[in-house]
Amino acid sequence: MKNRKLTNWFCLSGVIGLVFYILHDIVGAMYYPNYDWMSQAVSDLTATSAPSFVIASGLSSIYGIFSCLCCAMVCVVVQGNANRILRLGVYLFTAMNFISAVGYALFPLSESGYAGSFQDIMHLYVVTALVVALSIASLVLIAVGGFKSKGDKPLAVVSLISLGFMFLGVIGVNVVPADYFGVPERFSVYSAVVFTAVLGVYGYLERGGKAQ
Repeated sequence: MKNRKLTNWFCLSGVIGLVFYILHDIVGAMYYPNYDWMSQAVSDLTATSAPSFVIASGLSSIYGIFSCLCCAMVCVVVQGNANRILRLGVYLFTAMNFISAVGYALFPLSESGYAGSFQDIMHLYVVTALVVALSIASLVLIAVGGFKSKGDKPLAVVSLISLGFMFLGVIGVNVVPADYFGVPERFSVYSAVVFTAVLGVYGYLERGGKAQ
């Protein structure tokens, strides 16, 4: 504990971010009459026309700040402490978090579901496409880099689990009935959110001396 640097402690902001994301999901639903989490996407809560827009987007923004801070600090921590593949994975995952935080704040859905407006197009086909692509690439690199380093294998395993839930969610939203759309959708969303918290714990525990 005494050997932890300030950057290590800041990495734990990812755990705080996870708490605020869960709050944005739970509290936002409380301010959205008749919201059904099993059939509706999380992003419906922050749609500009949603009654939960103010509270949900506020909590989501706080999550974005903490998640970006966490990833930025992990980037600092892994400098010289992890192999190049793992570092690249962390950098890409950090880029994904920044694009997610800024992109979804700038282009929230205009209405629940998909209304086809410019901001809906940007939300789904630009921001989401970048977030998904970077998430997949970063998790794969973190897994490969993690397995190359004995001390980072637990992180590699968690990254593969997160990737598995992400793909399960993507497949699920196209297979399950509309009444259950929100369930697999949350698999995809929470896989990245939870992994951010895990990455933060990894950054907190990292002490260096493993660069390759």
